[in-house]
Amino acid sequence: MDTTIVDQKGNAGLPIKLPGAPLNPPMIDSTEDPHPSLSDWHDYEPNLEFDDTELTHPSPEPGTTTVFDDINYSAEFEISSEDEIIKTTLEADNYEEQLTMVGHDENAIRKDFKRRKFIEFIGTDKQGQPIIAIYACRLPERKDLNSNIFIDFIIKSMEEFVQNDYIIAYFHQGMKDNNKPALQFLWNSYKELDRSFKKNLKKLYVVHSTTFIRMVWFFFKPIISEKFKSKLIYTSSLDELKQSLGLNTLKVPDPVKEFDEKINNGTRYTLRGSKSSLKSSRSLENLPKSAQFGVSLRFIIENSACLNCIPPIVRKCVDHLSLPDVVETEGIFRRSGNYARIKELRAKINAGDEVQLSNEDTHVVASLLKTFLRELEEPLLTYELYEDITQFGEWKTEETRSRNVKQLLRERLPEENYELFKYIVEFLGKIMERKDFNKMTSSNLAIVFGPNLIWPKQEQMSLDEIGPINAFIDYVLQHQDDIYFVDINKKDRGAYD
Repeated sequence: MDTTIVDQKGNAGLPIKLPGAPLNPPMIDSTEDPHPSLSDWHDYEPNLEFDDTELTHPSPEPGTTTVFDDINYSAEFEISSEDEIIKTTLEADNYEEQLTMVGHDENAIRKDFKRRKFIEFIGTDKQGQPIIAIYACRLPERKDLNSNIFIDFIIKSMEEFVQNDYIIAYFHQGMKDNNKPALQFLWNSYKELDRSFKKNLKKLYVVHSTTFIRMVWFFFKPIISEKFKSKLIYTSSLDELKQSLGLNTLKVPDPVKEFDEKINNGTRYTLRGSKSSLKSSRSLENLPKSAQFGVSLRFIIENSACLNCIPPIVRKCVDHLSLPDVVETEGIFRRSGNYARIKELRAKINAGDEVQLSNEDTHVVASLLKTFLRELEEPLLTYELYEDITQFGEWKTEETRSRNVKQLLRERLPEENYELFKYIVEFLGKIMERKDFNKMTSSNLAIVFGPNLIWPKQEQMSLDEIGPINAFIDYVLQHQDDIYFVDINKKDRGAYD
């Protein structure tokens, strides 16, 4: 028996086949899990735009794994081709209205998008990959959604991150009928993204998934690559998301936080604690004196054989990555190494075991260096300089920039921080010299290393802050000869010489 879905306006939608019985809900099958899920699924979609009474079903019991059973679900739908999906299932969304340039001032629209903060940089994960958050509760209303400007805004907000491996966390809670985009709009947006957006995306976390998300995924599944499908992960808990990403703090909009508390058995989710406070709460007495990861730079210098304040593991990584056949590796710092191997090496080093990096994968060694910087108890450029560095964009003239940068690095960094930062910058200069081979320009290196060299003490970095931070690092890399022309720390260092 064939029929079609008809919306409330009488528009015909997707042809479906009813196998002699009412349309059944998607099956929950615990034997397969084609799409990873961090936790069970809670469906709290507010007011779908069509009658979904036949599609809704009870939430699974806590502790079960959610599986979107494509085989059972697709048995209810007959999808002939991509053209049929685009031409028949999406006509009812009246997407032409969204694709038409509206008569508003473009600058005003972009200013409104920026004010809403529906897309933000929220830090880096365990492997140093930048995490981009998208909040449905902050999306502009559908009637004001200008597709060309919106897609361009998304691309420009993300383009500096997508040249390297990156992660997206999409928070669906808070989406309403008036800001729910049409399916054709979503499809056109997907097609506008170039290869780097799709290739370098490592994981797409969907937080607080709903029936609407599952429907969207089902319709797009036949025309999305298998590699992209494998990157999708559902989660219904902010705590599980934090654990998976390796974040100690996660700042989200209040509606998302309150909803998470409500569905997770009333467990209160707090944003207290930070990268620094959690680390400093550990007792250093429990750490071996050989530890180099997760401790302060001063601790390493006091307990390890450091030459010119350079920790042994940093020197080992730099020596290996400076080898002629290694330094030219394409994307040497843009790709993430095997996390399990990095974790294993980190444990050995902290235990005082000798490690040899000559046989290690280049990206593992590069990631190990980034991990060291990211796990310092205090960022290498210190909390004290954070506010000054995020003002870099306000320094309009070359004279002002040169003077302020030199003053920050020469006069306000502690001696050991100054020496290690200088050592890192000089090494990255060697990487830049081989940019024709490794594709690592100063701007690319700044994007990779910026969040690993400085971060705020209490809050997450925002897109407004990461831009000046990256620009500051880029400037230092390009002007290092001038900045370090006079080495102000040429003095007796006793045991460290």
